[in-house]
Amino acid sequence: VQLQASGGGLVQAGGSLRLSCAASGRTFSSYGMGWFRQAPGKEREFVTVTTWSGSIRYYADSVKGRFTISSDNAKNTVYLQMNSLKPEDTAVYYCATGPYLATTANKYDYWGQGTQVTVSS
Repeated sequence: VQLQASGGGLVQAGGSLRLSCAASGRTFSSYGMGWFRQAPGKEREFVTVTTWSGSIRYYADSVKGRFTISSDNAKNTVYLQMNSLKPEDTAVYYCATGPYLATTANKYDYWGQGTQVTVSS
């Protein structure tokens, strides 16, 4: 499975961004599609995950109510809509997929290249 993340950028606090993650290849092995982020000097942390059907979604408490994950099966693409962004949301955002619906990075087999999100105060 190959993952291509896009949509990052620079935004002011309170603004919005939408990230995309397009999957290709042997996507039949993909069950959970997740987003993680990593800020400088910090460990990679879970943000959100969804099944391709969208029937099950989990969010980290830090983003609940502000971020929304969605999927478009026809395009093999997962989106992360980020609203009410805060400076502490600044990080490199990675999409990932694997056979589980997991909140820990080691459960994911395939990773995208990451896209930088910077929120200015």
